[in-house]
Amino acid sequence: MFDSNSPAIVIDNGTGLLKAGYAGEMEPRAVVPMILGRPKHAKLLVERNADQCFVGDMCGVNRGALTLSYPIVNGIVHSWDDLEIIWHHVFSAELRVLPENHPILLTETPLNPRINREKMSEIMFENFHVPAMYVSIQAVLSLYATGRTTGLVLDCGEGVTNWVPVYDAYVIPNAICRRNLAGRDVTNYLKTLLTERGYHFVTSCEHEVARDAKENLCYVSMDFEQEIRRSYHDPTKEITYRLPDGHVIRIGSERFRAPELMFNPKLGGSECAGVHQSTFEVIAQCGVDLRKSFFSNIILTGGGTMFKSFPERLRKELISMVPTGVNVKVLASPERKYSVWIGGAVLASLSSFNDMWVTREDYEEFGPGIIHQRCI
Repeated sequence: MFDSNSPAIVIDNGTGLLKAGYAGEMEPRAVVPMILGRPKHAKLLVERNADQCFVGDMCGVNRGALTLSYPIVNGIVHSWDDLEIIWHHVFSAELRVLPENHPILLTETPLNPRINREKMSEIMFENFHVPAMYVSIQAVLSLYATGRTTGLVLDCGEGVTNWVPVYDAYVIPNAICRRNLAGRDVTNYLKTLLTERGYHFVTSCEHEVARDAKENLCYVSMDFEQEIRRSYHDPTKEITYRLPDGHVIRIGSERFRAPELMFNPKLGGSECAGVHQSTFEVIAQCGVDLRKSFFSNIILTGGGTMFKSFPERLRKELISMVPTGVNVKVLASPERKYSVWIGGAVLASLSSFNDMWVTREDYEEFGPGIIHQRCI
């Protein structure tokens, strides 16, 4: 049995960012972009081994000389080798710990394939030799971070948006909704809009530049059509933005047109429902006696919800859709970009959670399948 006095490490594996830190703490100690950079030409990086990878923010220093890859796409792991490299970096360079001394709580996207859960446990036990681990659904942890056990969690990250209704700490699985429309799509749409101005964002490095511009400049309009008209009549609202290479671009209506994609996906050529419509549809799939509880407890989480006025616009759209008298409340914590990690840090710090861990002994006796029985 592992030493229960060793603090658990909580790792939230997002499409765009990995958050890691210790259970019981208020915020993650490490926030690492889920990016891996490999040298295009060994001679350009003579001081490093050509086979060595750059992880996260280290990619920014040599962007032009690197080929960037992303181990998680739309919430699902696409390269376990790359993800393991990032995990190793987090343990050794960010937290500076030996993983064999700490139980590990990992997060996963809803509807994560069973084989992926087993692969996570295999890597943790066999490669990192952890004493114990647990896997928990990201949306449920976001709810725990608010101190609630009932609510509809709208989790919009870099690669995927999930709607997960949770009642009295139990997920309603048949009502879970998943859309591959999230932060990266807004970034791509912003690139398209800026291309119309004559700017070009083609390479993976330039994509990261566009993402930075999105996070720093974009906002959600409360009335899209009205704001479009205003922008035509008042071009002075354009602002300048300095790129990392020193070039300056001008950006105006693109600031609110890009995130409008979340409410009107047809702008980008998608036929899926807007974020407000999907929210309404998910709640409508739940029992009649539960719907009011969900409408009054809509929990936002993930970096894709951080745009200014996103919560207010969502509430406005939902109010126009629900029957009169139904209370619509959208809860948007200022820390919601990290609420999944915070919820995991709360859960793993509870003394009652000690009996929930899947231990190395469990894994060796029952194999990777034990993760499905213990982590529900």
